[in-house]
Amino acid sequence: MKTPKELKYNKTDEWVKVNGNTAIIGISDYAQDQLSDIVYIEFNKEPGDSLIKGEVISTIESVKAAADVISPVGGKIVKVNESLAVNPEVLNSDPYVEGWLYEVELESTSDLDDLFEASDYDNFCESRH
Repeated sequence: MKTPKELKYNKTDEWVKVNGNTAIIGISDYAQDQLSDIVYIEFNKEPGDSLIKGEVISTIESVKAAADVISPVGGKIVKVNESLAVNPEVLNSDPYVEGWLYEVELESTSDLDDLFEASDYDNFCESRH
C-alpha cells in the first residue's frame, strides 16, 4: 500500500494535498484496494460550490461495493477531475496523481488538524485488518 508522506489522511480514507490556500482531495490507495475494480464515480459538487468538512462529496461504485467520499476539509470547489467520469478505473491505478477528485480553496487550515500523518494513517489501516 502506498501512503505518500506529504499528504494528510482522513479516517474515512480520503487524502489531502495542501499547497498554500488550496487543497487537492482524493481517495487513498487503501480505499481503492478495498473497493476493488472501480466502475463509476458520481460527483456531488461542481466548481463554485461550497463544501463542509464531513459532508458526502462523491459516490464511488466498484464491482464489489459503493462508497461515499467524505470531504476532509471545508472550502470552495475550484476544479473537479471530470476525466474520472469517463475513466473511473484511474482511481485504482493512480489514486494520488491522476486520480484526484477535487481542487478546493481552503476555508480554514485548522481543518487539517484532525487529519492523520502518513505513518499514523498506515497504523490506522493496519488496525482494521
